[in-house]
Amino acid sequence: MQKSARTALWIIALIAVVNALGYGIVIPVLYSYSRSFGLTDFQNGLLFSIFSVCQFVATPLIGRLSDAYGRKPLLILSLFGTFVSFFTMAFAPNAVWLFIARALDGITAGNIPVALAVISDTTDAKNRAKGFGIIGAAFGFGFTFGPAISALTLRWGVTTPFIIAGSVAALSCVLTALLLPETNTHKGQAVSRHVFDFRHLLHALFDPAIGTTLTISFLVMLAFSTYIYVFQPFAVEVMRLPLQQISIVFTVMGVVGLISQGLIIPRTVKMFGERPVLVASVLVSMLTYAWLFSIRAYPLFLTVVLVQAFANGFSNPILQTLLSKETDEKSQGSIMGVNASYQSIGQIIGPILGGILSTIFVPLPFLVASATMLVALILSVKILHKHLIHQSLV
Repeated sequence: MQKSARTALWIIALIAVVNALGYGIVIPVLYSYSRSFGLTDFQNGLLFSIFSVCQFVATPLIGRLSDAYGRKPLLILSLFGTFVSFFTMAFAPNAVWLFIARALDGITAGNIPVALAVISDTTDAKNRAKGFGIIGAAFGFGFTFGPAISALTLRWGVTTPFIIAGSVAALSCVLTALLLPETNTHKGQAVSRHVFDFRHLLHALFDPAIGTTLTISFLVMLAFSTYIYVFQPFAVEVMRLPLQQISIVFTVMGVVGLISQGLIIPRTVKMFGERPVLVASVLVSMLTYAWLFSIRAYPLFLTVVLVQAFANGFSNPILQTLLSKETDEKSQGSIMGVNASYQSIGQIIGPILGGILSTIFVPLPFLVASATMLVALILSVKILHKHLIHQSLV
């Protein structure tokens, strides 16, 4: 890998850390912080969801703009927005500014497809899974240490985690401006003539090249978002775990995800190929979600949760790799934006679905997540079968 490509990869990894740190730092304190502004539980639900709604709207727009005008300016702009959103949250004078900050944070999280497009721009097909695996590990790092940062810094005030997250975003903005080379050599040549096109978003699902992969990506995120939502009420109400122990479990889950994405993915993909590994990871996730429905003993609960974290670490990097290979080089940013939009839809629907189902029976969302992964498994096997047939004809 050339020096410029390595530089781009590590800058993008830093951006991934910033996004994940922001999420990890904010989520543990956001509910209590927003309650201090007098928000009701319903209003808190809106505050949580506005991030994903804005991310859904922004991701295809930013991805398409990066195809037209370059990756670097869009990354700088989005990182600056992230910096502003965290400091707005920290010094918000009233609840309205909390909503504005969360909306801005969701919009600027649209830099994820641009970051992924940089990996597509700077790596060949052989090394792309490794690149996406490093980015996945960077996200895992942020998700792991974000809650720890919150826990360690709250002693200096509830706004301190937001200030730290904003400072990290500001630093990454400066480093991106100074060190990241422009990687888009096809600026303005993207196939689509529209900057933002919902019709393209819908038609992508029926595209014979990418439609099935996009659907799997959506289903995996829908199941995972449902699982993440129900995890805390299940841990508190069914497993009777204290909040400190729940935080430790999340931290260990992040460590397992780091190992999965940073160390295991390159080796397993090299040995077996993307599609068989995808089938295996989806299968294991489906089984662990179903198993969690009936578990009541903590040691078994922890074991299954960690197995799920390990398996889940494979899905996104592999799906991103497949999408990048199924799309022409001129539209990498666009397709990563479309994929991120469908994942955002999953992140919007998952918590709502989990919330409704958990009012009926707290563990019920686990079964629904498992059923969702069953559909994803069927589609993953379809992709593998299609690939094997193609290989046999070549």
